[in-house]
Amino acid sequence: MSSLLLGAHRPGRTVLHRTPAGAKLLALVVVSLVLAVVRSWQLAVVTLVVALALAVLARTPLRELGRSLRGLVLVAVLLGGWLVVQSGWPRAVETVGDLLALVVLAGVLTTTTPVDAMLNTLVRVLRPLRPLGVDAERVALACSLVLRAVPATVDLAHETRDAALARGLERDLRARLTPFVVRVVADAHATGEALHARGIGDD
Repeated sequence: MSSLLLGAHRPGRTVLHRTPAGAKLLALVVVSLVLAVVRSWQLAVVTLVVALALAVLARTPLRELGRSLRGLVLVAVLLGGWLVVQSGWPRAVETVGDLLALVVLAGVLTTTTPVDAMLNTLVRVLRPLRPLGVDAERVALACSLVLRAVPATVDLAHETRDAALARGLERDLRARLTPFVVRVVADAHATGEALHARGIGDD
């Protein structure tokens, strides 16, 4: 899976790279709310076109963009086909367009924004909620762990698949699934031990 959907930052000097993380996060939230509230297939199409244009502006390689969206497009086509039957083509175009647009926009955000900048912005936004029991630092830590875990899990899946192929067991689901689950659990356990050693999560 490509870095576009995994949140790997790509250094650059484009306008999007220079835009503050807070402004990009706010824009993504606003667009998400608008798409959720406004029911319009035309808006979905326009937003998707703008999202793709921003991906190009961020200098995301088109081949990588296509590879990143390949699996999602398959799901979107199946979802769209079902919605056409259930609710008609306008609803299908709206739903699929919204989904693809938000995924591309989120990818643009993560590839043009360092993780530390996003987490620092999140901490600043959540700090006023501390009287309500919100621990901004812990929320940021949880987000950073998720951003680390997603690509790490994908890498483990690829390694497990390659190991099964090397043993001629590519069609044996158990030979691929069991080592994968064991390695994911072991990785999670190691992460938990590292956090515990630093005194995180003891209280």
